[in-house]
Amino acid sequence: MSEQNNKNSGNQGKPQGGGNKKFQGGPKFSFNFYWIYGIIIVVLIVTQLFSWGPVEREISFDRFERTMLLTKDVSKIEVTNEVAHITIKPEKLKEEKYKDIRTKSFGKTENLGPHYYLNTGPVELFAKKVEEAQKEFTPDERVGIVYKQDKGSYWDFVLNWILPIGFFALIWILIMRRMGGGGAGSQIFNIGKSKAQLFDKDLQVKVTFNDVAGLEEAKVEVMEIVDFLKNPKKYTSLGGKIPRGALLVGPPGTGKTLLAKAMAGEAQVPFFSLSGSDFVEMFVGVGASRVRDLFRQAKEKAPCIIFIDEIDAIGRARGKSPSFSANDERESTLNQLLTEMDGFGSNSGVIIIAATNRADILDRALLRPGRFDRQIYVELPDLNGRKAIFNVHLKPLKINDTLDIDFLARQTPGFSGADIANVCNEAALIAARRNKASIDKQDFLDAIDRIIGGLEKKNKIISPQEKEVIAYHEAGHASVSWLLEHAHPLVKVTIVPRGNSLGAAWYLPEERSITTKEQLMDEICAALGGRAAEEIIFGKVSTGALSDLEKITKQAYAMVTVYGLNEKIGNISFYDSSGQQEYTFGKPYSEQTAQVIDQEVKIMIEEAYNKTKKLLNDHKDQLSQLAKRLLEKEVLFKEDLERIFGKRPWPDKHEPAMTVMNGNGEHKPAGTKSESPEPKAEHSGPTEIEGETTEGLDKPA
Repeated sequence: MSEQNNKNSGNQGKPQGGGNKKFQGGPKFSFNFYWIYGIIIVVLIVTQLFSWGPVEREISFDRFERTMLLTKDVSKIEVTNEVAHITIKPEKLKEEKYKDIRTKSFGKTENLGPHYYLNTGPVELFAKKVEEAQKEFTPDERVGIVYKQDKGSYWDFVLNWILPIGFFALIWILIMRRMGGGGAGSQIFNIGKSKAQLFDKDLQVKVTFNDVAGLEEAKVEVMEIVDFLKNPKKYTSLGGKIPRGALLVGPPGTGKTLLAKAMAGEAQVPFFSLSGSDFVEMFVGVGASRVRDLFRQAKEKAPCIIFIDEIDAIGRARGKSPSFSANDERESTLNQLLTEMDGFGSNSGVIIIAATNRADILDRALLRPGRFDRQIYVELPDLNGRKAIFNVHLKPLKINDTLDIDFLARQTPGFSGADIANVCNEAALIAARRNKASIDKQDFLDAIDRIIGGLEKKNKIISPQEKEVIAYHEAGHASVSWLLEHAHPLVKVTIVPRGNSLGAAWYLPEERSITTKEQLMDEICAALGGRAAEEIIFGKVSTGALSDLEKITKQAYAMVTVYGLNEKIGNISFYDSSGQQEYTFGKPYSEQTAQVIDQEVKIMIEEAYNKTKKLLNDHKDQLSQLAKRLLEKEVLFKEDLERIFGKRPWPDKHEPAMTVMNGNGEHKPAGTKSESPEPKAEHSGPTEIEGETTEGLDKPA
């Protein structure tokens, strides 16, 4: 009995019976702002189709006299303010000449009048003309003139004045609320308010530092800032000052925003979060107003943290291109931010955390100590970091007990945290597609191939001649990279189309911080191996080496103009880390120097090409053997190359693993950071192009 009572009490307040099912699972009613526009359009159409009053048509006095008054069709004449309103007899309206006013517009109701109007001029003269026109009529046939004074009705006043003014006032209020965010209290005066989201005791973030892996150095500095706010006396007792701000700098996907979320979850202080684009608005002065409002709120809740994501949206360097009319609104927003961060006033207890992946374009005044005292570099994770990131993302997955996480970390050199998360998710989807109970090693390998190279196209139609060219092209890449000391050794090669590529080669790049000229030259030779093999075997070349030529051209120009690795040009670098050259039309060197650069690049590539051709000619039999085996099996691994060429005579710096190609036809290791030859300022070597040592076959033009 008690159990039944509990069930009944638990159902109190809920609809009972089957008659209310439509209220339980039916779609919820939601108001759409665009309905307002629809209602306005309907109202305008209705007011045009349906007249508020009788429809009157203007006529001349001659027509009035000849066709209406003399024919005895007029029922009544009313004169108001020198305007005569004429009403026609109902029985006369059936005549053909009155068909234009027989009915109201868009309706079937008879028009009872008045039907016509005309300007009388002096009323006495008009009355005299009407009387003369009716002098032969009998007294019963004559139509008298009724004079009225137009005082205006209440509805005329409402329709002509109140309704239009109220209508436009309503539209104005709706537009202002829409621009202000649509809330109940959103008015035009709130447009300058800050859009920062506040996280405090009422709204907490569940992400902690335990969820951040692979960023140990950055975590230490960020955790120290949180400790500043929790225990300020620990540091101020020795005379130290709490840092004003910290700037998180790093490539996309490395976890800058995740670090900020962890700070919000760990810090027991209010946390304001917003993006740099939240300050930007079409109205002048709104950005600066929002900055002031943000810091006003922060001072009221100090100690607290302000996190600005993608600060480069408002923090670009000022005055770089004055001839192109710089955005004054953005600059005024930046000026206000600089003033609030370290101006004449005090912001004690307010710490600014910002994130960007384009620190080179930020204004120098923004980066100085006192505003951002620390710049925390969030780099791509190394081997141990990738292993830790895999451990975090593999927790919710059902993985095979035999899965080696160290193996997965070696498969993904240069992957960011976001890339690794994508690999784990893609592996789970592949395993589910294959109806597996758990995710195994092969699923992760296929996920890496799928993400970087694209989906395999086993049904793509390729002629036997093209397939043979592709096989020798890929065999050329594999042979040269295997025979050169500094080239990244090949681990897997295939002629199965994948993504936009007709062939694929996987390499294991060495994770290094600096690169020598000899290493770069060997990488150029490996990239030219495909074209050289085509020329040696077939006596002609194809368009398949497009991506290879594009890559080595960029790399060669970087060696000459950026890294100073050319003897004729000398130890000169035309690289501009400040980004000033982006806004200039001229080059930082003369035309004569440009010719020398072009000549040196051409000589460098020709030397590498000749070296590659000589190397392949010396090993032509092994090249043909590898290509034929590739045509037979379509996929070859490191062990197949060892059977043909033997083991490499140089010590192997890599453990057995695979890297993958990208989906643009050019085969690069999975960790290639960028195709840009621009180095990072803190490194002394070509970290941006060092990984681009793999080659492939583009889709034929």
